[in-house]
This record gives sequence, structure tokens and C-alpha cells, in this order.
Amino acid sequence: MKKASKLISMLLSAAMVCTLLAGCGNSGGSAQDGSAGKESVSPSADSSSQASSGEEGLDTSEEVELVMYVVSNEPAKQQELTDNMNKIFKEKLNCTLKINYIGWAEYPNKYPLLFSSGESFDMAYAATWLNFAALAQKGAFMNLDDLWPTYAPKNFAMQSETAKQQATIDGHYYCVPTLLATYSAYGPMYRTDILEGTDWDGKMESFEDMETYMDLVKANRPEFEPYDVNSAGSEMDDLFMWNNGMYSIKGSSNDFLFIDPMEENPKLFTYYEYDKTPEFLEMMNRWNEKGFFSKSALSDTDTEKEKNGKAALKIHNVDTFTGLVIDKPDYSFDYANLVKDVSNMAFTQDAMVISNTSKHPERALALWDLITTDREAFDAFFYGIEGVSYELNDKGEVKTLDPDNYAASAMWAARTTELNRDGIGTPDRTIELKKEWDAYIKDGVGSQKYRSFVLDTSSIETEYAACQNVHQQYWWPLELGYTEPVSGLKEYQEKMEAAGIEKVREVLQQQLDAYIAGLGQ
Repeated sequence: MKKASKLISMLLSAAMVCTLLAGCGNSGGSAQDGSAGKESVSPSADSSSQASSGEEGLDTSEEVELVMYVVSNEPAKQQELTDNMNKIFKEKLNCTLKINYIGWAEYPNKYPLLFSSGESFDMAYAATWLNFAALAQKGAFMNLDDLWPTYAPKNFAMQSETAKQQATIDGHYYCVPTLLATYSAYGPMYRTDILEGTDWDGKMESFEDMETYMDLVKANRPEFEPYDVNSAGSEMDDLFMWNNGMYSIKGSSNDFLFIDPMEENPKLFTYYEYDKTPEFLEMMNRWNEKGFFSKSALSDTDTEKEKNGKAALKIHNVDTFTGLVIDKPDYSFDYANLVKDVSNMAFTQDAMVISNTSKHPERALALWDLITTDREAFDAFFYGIEGVSYELNDKGEVKTLDPDNYAASAMWAARTTELNRDGIGTPDRTIELKKEWDAYIKDGVGSQKYRSFVLDTSSIETEYAACQNVHQQYWWPLELGYTEPVSGLKEYQEKMEAAGIEKVREVLQQQLDAYIAGLGQ
């Protein structure tokens, strides 16, 4: 499938890339404010247990072992890093942490069973892609309404209202979301070195600029595909809608329903109702005729053509761009965000939950407060031992050493914008862009307002699945210019209506209206 089937794999890939770069899909950035070298996010320099918990009621007189579950394969020498972090945890909170791993091959079956087995443990990684909301509704996690602000007060205070809203299920907090901001920014990442010596002006601010660039690649560097398209899809349809300020109602790519987030009471619409869709299809048909991408792109399984020097331009997020720059220092890349209304991706795509079987929820949350606000504790927990599992350069950027035996933590929810470190080689461009987006994003404004809205398709499963199938079968070739634009769009509309798009829209519009009404309460 194009992007619908990519959601979990993209988030997994994003998380793993972020682990390697120490900073992820879909999906994060690090040290955007240049604070990677801070000793602590806390206003207090005291690193005692009092500094971590901040509440008089926490009894740390008894040493306890806390148990945490994460989803990942365990690194060969993880115990060495765990022993090191536990020296810090014991000193500051009189506790130790045991980390249990659920491997990638077994997590689809084993992770859900973890919360129904009756096993006593304290903390676990959770995420939207691990069905956080459904598990919370089944009673898997402890209610954190009182525990979170009391025993992790600094973490709680640092959370945005958007993040807190996303942590809420049926009116109660059931997770602690990541404090690492990730972004909906999307756009072309492109080679600049291959056009040296041509009359290219270097501009990349619009679709017209992309077309100019690809024209020059086609004329001057015929060994390159101007535009990297493969069986995962073009990404250009999503980018076109986002560039025009529209918002995908499910909050990610490969959607067929949108709203204008700037409207007071937005109404759902689809591609064939949008007045600029013919303009988009005309552009893509022209690009197809110019040979910017293969005539059989939807059967091309090569997803790394740009990385391997076969393609000049690809559409994706800034973290993929960052990874390209780090992985391919001999190439020259640049990046342009063309999303008009940038917002933060869901903070619950990485989260920490307290198991309903935990015997020490207060200490677990106090430990989480320490890890997410104290530089020494975070580095030991997330990166390990400096000089053994990781190294830093003079900018505070990080590189994993001996990746066959060590890896950054799989508890990605621990990352914060302030404490997470950029990977060595991260371009200044990435940091500059993230600062720009941080300055722009405001809670409750534009698409940020809708980041906590989650579709419930349980009553329309058949119709929603049918619409997804039609979208794949008819829209994908249409958007790439393989189908005649006018007749193709009409056929797409007819097939979507037959699949039940109106019922889908009616149900989801009711949910959206209820969500908007609840925002003011």
C-alpha cells in the first residue's frame, strides 16, 4: 500500500532512526534551542531526590527495584549501561531500574498480553501505534490524574496543553507523553551539488521552483531520476494540500478527508470537492509527461534511490533530511518545508505509562521526573556511558559507539527538546528550521488545535476500509498522471461514493463537531 500501510512502519523507522541519531512517523528533533549542553532543565541545581520529586510526601527510605518494559531488541551489552545508570538512580532516589525488552519480532502478540497477564511491573513504553487509547480504555494503565502532577511535577509543568489533552482518555490522564517536539513540516530534500555549473538560482520555495529544478536535472544530469517516486507513493498529494493550508483529518499522510483548520467550524471535504485539485492533477500530469519519474513508479520497490545516488529530489520530513546529510557527507543536500501551517505531531506517539499492577507508582513517576529533567540522569539512561557506548563532540552532539553491542535507549518517550542531543553531523539547517517552527506553533491555533482529535471508525469499518481501497486503486495512478485528469477524477468520485464516503463523512463529522464543542469546556 502507499502510505496507509506505512504508518506503523514509518513510526517504527522514525523511532529507530531517532535512536541512532539520538533525536523521528513518521517521526523528532533535538536540542532545537541549542541547549544540548545544559546540566538540567530544572531551575534548581540540586540533584538530590528532593530536586527530582519536589514533593514532601515521597518516601525514599526503602530501596526499591522498578521494572520497565520497552519494545526493541536488547543490545548485547545493555546490562553494563543499566548498572551504570542504577548507580545514579540509587544515589538520587534510592531505587534501581530493571529494563525488560519485547523484541521486534514478537511485539505484535506479546505487547498486548503484557497488560492482561497480571504480571507486576511499573513502567512501559506506549504509543499511538501500540493502541495506547484502546489499552487505556481496557484498564491496562494506572490513572495519573493525581500521581503525575504530584510525583513528576516538573515534567507535568513542562507539558503543553496539547500534550496533556492527548494523554487524556475518557476524561483522565493515562500516560506521560514525550516532551520532544516533532513537526508536521514536509517538503523536498534535494541534491544541490549535481547542478553546480548550471544556471540554477538555488530557489526552492514552491512547486514551480521544484519543477524548474527537476527540468534542470533532466537536462543536465540524465543519469538521475529528477523525482524519487516508488511503490510507497509520491507524497506530493499530501504536500499540495498542506501547502494550501489544509489539514488531513486523521493527522497523517495518505488521507482522503480534509478540513480548513482556520475555519471556526470546519467541514470535511475530499479531493474531488476541492477547487484546486484540477490544478494539482494538471501539474502532475505535466511532470509525468516530462519524465520526472518512472512510468512504473508504483511497482518500484527501491525506497533509497536518493540515498544511493540514483534520484535528485524526494519529499519527506526534516529528520529524514538530517539522516541523509549524516549518512552521505560526500553529497550536498538542502531542505525546504512547504507546509503552510506547521504543527506538532502527536506527543503520544512516544509515551510512558504506569502499569495498573505497579506497586511503586509514586517512585516510578519520581524517577521519570528525574530522567526527563536532569542532564546526568538522562544521558546515563538514554545514551549510556560516555567513551564506551557514545561520544560527544564540542557542540554536545552524540554518536553511538560500537553499535553491535550498544544502542541509545528504546524508551523514546524519555526524550525532551532540551535534553535530547543532535547526532554528530546534524546540519545547522535542521536546527534553524525547528527553532522557526517552535516560534510559529501555538496551542489551540490552526492545525495544532486538531492534533488531539482521533478518528473512531469502529461503526464504519466496512465503509472506511472500502474508501481506503478505492483511494489506493484510483487516486494513486490519477495523482501521478497515469490517468487522464478530468475523466479520472470523475471516476474516482463515483467509486468513492459507491464505497460509502458519505456515511464515513457523516460519522466523522459528528465526531469532529463533538471534539470542537468539547474544547471550550
